[in-house]
Formats: sequence, structure tokens, C-alpha cells
Amino acid sequence: MIGTPRVGSSWVIRNTHRGNRDGGDGASFTIGTNARSMIHDAVHHVGRDTRESRGMTDLSTFAALVPLDHGLCVLSTLRGDGSVQASVVNAGALAHPVTGAPVVGLVVAGGARKLAHLRADPRVTIVARAGWRWATVEGTAEIVGPDDLRPDIDDEGLRTLLRDVFRAAGGTHDDWDEYDRAMADERRAAVLITATRAYTNPQAPNP
Repeated sequence: MIGTPRVGSSWVIRNTHRGNRDGGDGASFTIGTNARSMIHDAVHHVGRDTRESRGMTDLSTFAALVPLDHGLCVLSTLRGDGSVQASVVNAGALAHPVTGAPVVGLVVAGGARKLAHLRADPRVTIVARAGWRWATVEGTAEIVGPDDLRPDIDDEGLRTLLRDVFRAAGGTHDDWDEYDRAMADERRAAVLITATRAYTNPQAPNP
């Protein structure tokens, strides 16, 4: 929607989204001074709640939302030209296998573009949501996989880590040996995100 001033103290709201059930493409309606004031206050209230959470790196809200929608999250990485690639992934919160610090983890196929992006620029943003609640984590990504080896994580450590990340995102498997073989065949890697900033909308109703 795009709001434009109207003569007097009202606004005209034009709907630019196709298929809107209230008026279709290009529909408009008028709101008066009181409604305009309520919208202004609501926007600033939400913004204030979000800003108060910035700078924190507590992953508890993110972790709480993960099981409410199958661990589905939106991951954003940076392309070489600075544009953003966004994709839906399964992710969860767990302890870093070396440091023990809380991180967000996900498993990514070996040939995925997002891995190439993260190797070039590890900055990343991931969002979990359930209903109207959401939690965002911004941070730096570390890749651990067959093509991104770490001296302190051997083959057995990688096998265990891929299982741990899968479980953290809500995954279960009837045959873990089969899971391990699939991970190896697809050269899958664990992406571990260390938060530099975490924020949410704490006033939203429960989903």
C-alpha cells in the first residue's frame, strides 16, 4: 500500500498489490485524522520495540520459534554485486562444537550458491517466524564441511555436527547411517552463524 496526502486532514490509501480482496489492483479508500494518528503511533511503537532489542545476541526467542513452524527460516546472503539472495532453509539453535557458544545452525548442500556467497562474504541474516512473531539474527557464518575443513573438527566430528544441526532444526531420522551417507554423497556442510545482533517483536501475540 502507498499512502498519499489528501486535501484536508485525511489520507488516501492506494492498494498497489494485485488480487487484493478489498478492492483489487489500484483500489483506494480514505482514512481520517484519527485513523492516521493510530497508524502513526502503531508504526512507531513497533519500531521502538524492535530497536530496544538491537545489539543483543540472545538466541532464546529465535530458538523458541524454531519448533513452531518445522524449523523453517529465511536465510539472506550477499551476492558479489552486493544484492541479496534469500532462500528458505531449516535451521535451529545449538552449541558451537568447538567453543560451546550458542549459534544458529543449518545444513547446506555442497553445490549451493549460498555457500559460495558465504565463502566470499560471511555476513548473513536469518529470520524465524511463527504466526505474527518473528526473530532475526544477524551475524557471521562459518562453514564446516568436506570442502571447508577445520583442523579442530575431523570426519567424525563433522558427521556428528551434521546430525546435531539437523536435530536442532527439528529433524528426525529412522536410519542415521543412511542420513550420514546422504550427507557425504551430497557433500553437505554445516553453516554456523555467530550472532552479532538479534532482535524480535516482543509485543506480538502468540502464534
